Amino acid sequence: MPTALITGASAGIGAIFAHELASRQTDLVLVARSADKLQQLAAQLQAQHQIQVYVLVHDLTVPETATAIYNTVTEKGLEIDLLINNAGFGDYGDFAERDGDRQVRMVQLNVLALVDLTHKFLPGMRQRRSGGIINLASTAAFQPIPYFSVYAASKAFVLSFSEALWAENRKYNVKILAVCPGPTDTKFFQDADFPSTFSETIAKNYISPQQVVKESLQALEKNRSSIVPGLTNKISANAYRFLPRQALVSLVGKVFKLS
Repeated sequence: MPTALITGASAGIGAIFAHELASRQTDLVLVARSADKLQQLAAQLQAQHQIQVYVLVHDLTVPETATAIYNTVTEKGLEIDLLINNAGFGDYGDFAERDGDRQVRMVQLNVLALVDLTHKFLPGMRQRRSGGIINLASTAAFQPIPYFSVYAASKAFVLSFSEALWAENRKYNVKILAVCPGPTDTKFFQDADFPSTFSETIAKNYISPQQVVKESLQALEKNRSSIVPGLTNKISANAYRFLPRQALVSLVGKVFKLS
């Protein structure tokens, strides 16, 4: 039975990945900060699907956490067939006026932890000539976003990094996929401190986390390098191709400057 490791598994897209993979008889290693939510999810999935679910309570904004996760997985004798680097968060506002520590933690989680976990589990997949890695990027990866600067830059890194690894690892039969969701029906915008009026407007364009997961797993099976779930999101993600870069950034800045 294959085993998948999912970060940010306690809610949102990560939890839906857990449900879907459990229904496909995949054992799971669930990683998040919330012990109660993870234990509840693990108990539910084990009862419904008769699979093994391992709960690892960690905060990936803390350096060296990826090493602790890898060591625990190795000690348990587990081989990770699918790594889903889902954990991440955003922060809305003028960069110079936002909390600096939060910006650094965002980079640690969205970029450094993802790179660290990928580097630890990828060699084993290459040796076995099988496996896959799904990295959660965003439609924000396709252009700079004023007032959402660090998040957009972090997701641009994830997209570029993932597509490069896709090319490097094809000969090893290891699939690497960058998933670039647009607005999704989770608590992301509230957690990122967007004004409620913005969240309510964006909600009209939400796609479901179930759709994100479904299209992601289909794309992984086809060995795609990246995917933008949802037709509307595909159109908006490609808008940058048709505008001069400075004009695009100015336009996006006007949309995101809410006060």
